[in-house]
Amino acid sequence: MRVLVALGGNAMTGPDGSARPEDQIAAAEVAMASVADLVAEGADVVLTHGNGPQVGNLLVKNEISANVVPPVPLDWCGAQTQGTLGFILLNALERALVSRGVQRQAAAVVTRTLVDRHDSAFDEPTKPIGRYLSRADAEVLMQHGQTFEERGAKGWRRLVASPQPLEILDAGVVATLADCGYLVVANGGGGIPVVRGDDGTLHGVEAVIDKDLGAALLARCVAADRLLIATDVDAAILRYGKPDAEPIAEVTVDTMRKYAEEGHFARGSMGPKVEAICRFVEASGKPGVITSLTNIVPGVRGETGTIVVPRS
Repeated sequence: MRVLVALGGNAMTGPDGSARPEDQIAAAEVAMASVADLVAEGADVVLTHGNGPQVGNLLVKNEISANVVPPVPLDWCGAQTQGTLGFILLNALERALVSRGVQRQAAAVVTRTLVDRHDSAFDEPTKPIGRYLSRADAEVLMQHGQTFEERGAKGWRRLVASPQPLEILDAGVVATLADCGYLVVANGGGGIPVVRGDDGTLHGVEAVIDKDLGAALLARCVAADRLLIATDVDAAILRYGKPDAEPIAEVTVDTMRKYAEEGHFARGSMGPKVEAICRFVEASGKPGVITSLTNIVPGVRGETGTIVVPRS
């Protein structure tokens, strides 16, 4: 069985959200222990991951140094974090495999994702990233072409486009490595967003691709038998935060779509995960799972979590 496991960016930070190098390494050790257990059961695994906290760190460096050196563009931030997190995850995964007596090779691929340069998301950026800034600090970055919006007493926040992922340009490399027996880390942060010009050449753009939608697309590209999105809860929940809250177990994709339309899943947290799982199930006819990081193995087995299955 080939499983695409999608980790949130916070899976590579400390419990309190701290993102010092030692915190990220320690968190990767915990995450890869669960992945190694899955590999030990015989699964072929392709890994993807979020990168929000890590890109946030780079944006702070941009802000601090903006008067000295030009800010690094957002597509460069994505590429840098893919490389760094790929390195950290490979080391942690290989250590976990050795401790289980499992011999598997792993590789990381810096991955580009094609978006439409005419996507309406570019007309009015709405995705907030980075920390809140004072007006004076925001104006320095606006002089470099960045978009900021005043958010009341908290200050100013940068806004970027979040276009739909159309094609993972390096998916063939990922699939070939997986077919050759490699465990592959790829498409971190949803992929580095690129557009194709009139002459056919590719160019990076200032945008953020939803990591869960990127995971769904990658899962289809590598012919995954399961897409598992690992999050901080054991399952998606109906009426979250209310006295009659109820975890969702096995459910058809049509019913899950209905729950989403009824507004059960928050746009900034569970909503994108549900949308990604539904897209994968509808396109592949194979199950998708939402569960916690520690429940990866039973989740793939169908023993826990929210398991979304094709139409009956």
